[in-house]
Parts: sequence; structure tokens; C-alpha cells
Amino acid sequence: MNFPYADGTLGEVLGQRMDRVERELMVHLSVGDGILDPVTSHLAQAGGKRLRPALVLLTAELGTHPDAQAVFDSAVVVELTHLASLYHDDVMDEAPKRRGVDAAQKVYGNSRAILAGDILFARASVVISHLGPRAVELHARTFERLCKGQFHETAGVQPGVNMREFYLSVLSDKTASLIAASARYGVLSSGGSEEVADAVARFGERIGVAFQIADDVIDIVSDGATTGKTPGTDLRDGVATMPTILLQEQAQAGTLDDAGMRILNALRGDLSSDEALADVVGMLRAHPVMEQTQAIAEQWLARAEVELEAVPEGEVRDALLQFGRMSVQRVA
Repeated sequence: MNFPYADGTLGEVLGQRMDRVERELMVHLSVGDGILDPVTSHLAQAGGKRLRPALVLLTAELGTHPDAQAVFDSAVVVELTHLASLYHDDVMDEAPKRRGVDAAQKVYGNSRAILAGDILFARASVVISHLGPRAVELHARTFERLCKGQFHETAGVQPGVNMREFYLSVLSDKTASLIAASARYGVLSSGGSEEVADAVARFGERIGVAFQIADDVIDIVSDGATTGKTPGTDLRDGVATMPTILLQEQAQAGTLDDAGMRILNALRGDLSSDEALADVVGMLRAHPVMEQTQAIAEQWLARAEVELEAVPEGEVRDALLQFGRMSVQRVA
């Protein structure tokens, strides 16, 4: 497997290790159950960035044993956990597509998709149990944050709470928590220091927020063939995203232009038809709010890069910087 965040010998070594992670991941996804295995392996076989296990392998280079079995176990755990959360998210969001294929609940129904996600969480727990009590606690606390983020997103912002602050807190829990845990797992499972583990976890937390804000841009400006998802799905579902939050802030401040007001009015209307959704997406693509949203993602990226000052200079630090930039400056 290609490792896109590092060049030369390091890139080759990490690419080989990613191949091993992929093989071990597939072992845990398929256990010889002819009814269950097609469901639990549905999303993994569709592909994916494998962002989280890649970060585990990369930060493991900061420890003394980057090829320890604990490193590979950690990489498998974070991807199993991520995949499990996607099964549940897609049921709650009624998402039609994921990674270019029909979402699991569209193929197998809600009940089996939810149970498949539960099974993947269970399999992740089995693997993490081999790594000791501290790893188990980190996994449990991360899992709690994932659920809290999804819960708060579903509940919506409460009266008197700033919408942008609420949204960022949801992103921190729902997305950034697992990316931060991935970075920490890599260092700890390879025998690295607590100081470095803390630093890369903070890096991962900020990259996770930047990643999701960039995703808000991608959801609008990219076509479905590139992302594997229908553009503007969150708009149809009434889910707040950074572009719509910025439009609302500008409207409240009296600085929103006429084009922005037309977008807000359209968002209050019926977006159930593909034509209506496409019209709003088109208006957003042409509005400066998309550049403003990307600029916020870049600000979070800059905050993340500051945390790497605790990491020794060299190819690993350079690869982490590349990891962050590619997570934010992407098209899918």
C-alpha cells in the first residue's frame, strides 16, 4: 500500500507496514461467518483513507520499537473503531452512499447495520485488551467522546449556546478524539515518551477539527463521483456546517450580502428534491463563505503544527507536517 505522507526509505517501510495493518484488519473483519462477514467487511472493502492507522504507524516512529506488535494492534483498533462509528452514523443520517458504494443500511437494513457496528466495536475491544489497562482506558474514553459528539450533534445546539463553539465541540468529540488517540497510541505502543505522546495527541486533536472543517468545504465543492457521497447531504438534513454557521453569523451582524441571504432563505425551504438541493449547493460554491471556511481549516492546521515543536526535527516530523497538510488540503 502506498504511504502518501513520507518519501524515500521511510515511505517504503511505512507502506509495507500499512500492508500488514490491512491484512490484520481484514482478519478481524471476517471471522468465517457467511451471514455476518459480508456486512462487517462492507465498508472496509470499499476502501477509505486509512488516515487513523497511518497516523499510528507514523507516530510510532517516535518510539524505540516502531515495528512492535502493539503498534499494529493499535492501528487495527483505531480503524475498527472508525468503521464501527460509520455504520452507526450512516443509520442515523440515513446516508445513501459511503465511499462510493451503497451505505450498509441501504444494503442490509438498519438493524443489521447497527449490529455490525456493535460487533466491530466489540472486536476492537478484544484487540485492545491485549495492550493493557491503560490502552483499554484510552479506548473507552475515546469511544465515549465519539458517542457524546454524535449525541450532541443529534440533540442540536441548546438555547444561549454559541453555535460556532457548539459545532467545534462536536467536531472535537466526534472526529478529533479518535485522531488524537491514534497519534497517542503510536507513541505509547512503540515505547515513546509521555511528553511526545501528549504533543502528538494535541496535534491530532487540532488536525481532526481542521480535517472536518475541510470536509465541510469538500461536501459542497466536490462532485459525488469524487467523494462517494451526495454533495450537500448535511444541508438537506438540516445539519449545521461551518459555511452555514458563518452565513448565520454574518446575517446576525448585518454584514451578509444578498447572495448569502438567498442561500439562507433556500436552506429554510424544502430541499427534499435533488434539484432544490443542487441549486443551494451551486449558490454556496459561488459564495465567498467557502473560502472563509477553508481559511478556518487552515488556521486549525497552523495551530496543530505548533504542537510538533516537541517532536525532534527530521523526516518523521516532516511526514507529520505532510500528514496534516494533506488532511486539510484535499479534494475528497
